[in-house]
Amino acid sequence: MNLSFSLRAMAVFCVAGGLLAGLHAPPAEAVVQEISARFVPDPANPTFNTFVNTTPQSGVCPNRMPGRCQSLGIFSLRVPGLVFNSSRAIPAEHANPRQGATFSVPSSWRNLQVFHSRTGERETVQIRVAGIGGTWRMQRPPGVSAWGRPGLHWNAQWSIAPAPCTSTGLALAGVNFSYFFWLIPEGAGACSRSPFQDIPWFNFTSVEYVYELRTPDPLGMSSGQYKGSLTYTTGPGGDFDMGDVLLPNDTTVALNFTLDVVHSLKVEIPPGGNRIELVPQGGWQAWLNQGRKPVRLFRDQTFHVSSSSRFKMQLECQYSAGNTCALRDADSTVVIPLNTSVTLPNGLTDAAGQAVQRRPLRLDGSGTELFQPGFYLDRKPATLHFEIAREHVETMLREGASKTWSGDVTVIWDSEV
Repeated sequence: MNLSFSLRAMAVFCVAGGLLAGLHAPPAEAVVQEISARFVPDPANPTFNTFVNTTPQSGVCPNRMPGRCQSLGIFSLRVPGLVFNSSRAIPAEHANPRQGATFSVPSSWRNLQVFHSRTGERETVQIRVAGIGGTWRMQRPPGVSAWGRPGLHWNAQWSIAPAPCTSTGLALAGVNFSYFFWLIPEGAGACSRSPFQDIPWFNFTSVEYVYELRTPDPLGMSSGQYKGSLTYTTGPGGDFDMGDVLLPNDTTVALNFTLDVVHSLKVEIPPGGNRIELVPQGGWQAWLNQGRKPVRLFRDQTFHVSSSSRFKMQLECQYSAGNTCALRDADSTVVIPLNTSVTLPNGLTDAAGQAVQRRPLRLDGSGTELFQPGFYLDRKPATLHFEIAREHVETMLREGASKTWSGDVTVIWDSEV
C-alpha cells in the first residue's frame, strides 16, 4: 500500500493585534501607544511557552534601570505629548493631597479582550501600571528648594517615595526641575508630596510609566491575528489622576495591543516511509515453512512530530470500508478494511487531556478532532499503526488464491482546528 501525508497548515501561525474597526476606538483627543508581544517556539527551551514583549521601550527601563526592570518583569513607556499643568498655585504644606503633586495610576490588573480577526475567537490580556515618573518643572523662585524641610534636603522628597509607592533612588535635578520615578504596588492608592513653600506654578512633563503584562497561553491559540485595545482616562477621577490642581492636556491614553504568534507544526517521515508493506508477526516464514496462517497483518511506521500548536488528524482514502480506509483486490472489486491508528508522544493530549495511544483514525475525524501540546515538542517520536484484523486476513489468504491487495491512504495533520 502507498501512504501519503499532508500538512494543511504547516508552519506559520501569526497573532497580531491592533484596533478592530469600531472596537474601543479612542476619542479624537487621545494619546495612542502600541504594545506588542511575540511567541515563537524555541527548540532549545521547549517549556518556555510564553509571549515575549517586543514593544520598543522608552523612558526609565532602557535609560535608567534596565537590570531592575528585567528582574521585576516590567516595561516602561514615555507618553508622548502628555503634560499635566497646574491650574492654580500649590499651597505650602496643604492638608488635602489633591491640592498639589499627587500621583494615582491604574495599578490593579485590568482585563482587555483581543479578538481573532478571521474567526472572532477571544482571548484575555491583563495589564497593570506598576510605576510612574518623569520630569517636573516649577517656578523659580522658589525653585526646587521649596520641597525641603528643616533638616531634610528637598531631594529626599523625590528620591525616597512616599507610601504606598516604593523608591527607585532616581532623582536628577536642576534649580527648577527634577526627574523622579516611583514604583507602585498592586492596587495601591495615590502617592503625594507637599512643598514647604508656596509654588506659583508647577507642571509634570515627560510622563513615564512602567507596566506589567499577562498574556494568554499561546499553545491554545489559533493561527491568525488577535486585536484589541484599552483606553485609560486622565485627569481628576480618571485612571491617571494627578489631583485637582494638575490637569492634563489630553483626556485619554489608548493602548493598542499586538500579539504575534509563530507556531510550529512539522511531521517528518523517514525515507521510504510512505510505502507500507503489511506482514505477519515475525514475517512470512511461519506460514511458508509450517503452514500456519498469520493472525493479523500489520506495520508500525514511526515518524517525528514537532508541534507548538493545536491540530487534528484525518484520513483520506483511495478505497474505503465504512468509516476507515480499505485495501482492494487487484483482480476484483472486493475490499477489506484497514485499521489505522496513531500513538503520539508524551506532551500531546486530546481535548479531554488524555494520552493518545493507538487512537483510531476515521474518515469522519471522530476521536481525533483536537490534539493539544502541553509544551513545545521538538522532533518527538510517534507511530502510525496499520492493521488488518484476523477475520479479514482469512479472506485475503484463501487457499489456492494468489492475490495482490493495495490502496492509497492519506494521513492529514491539520492545524486549522
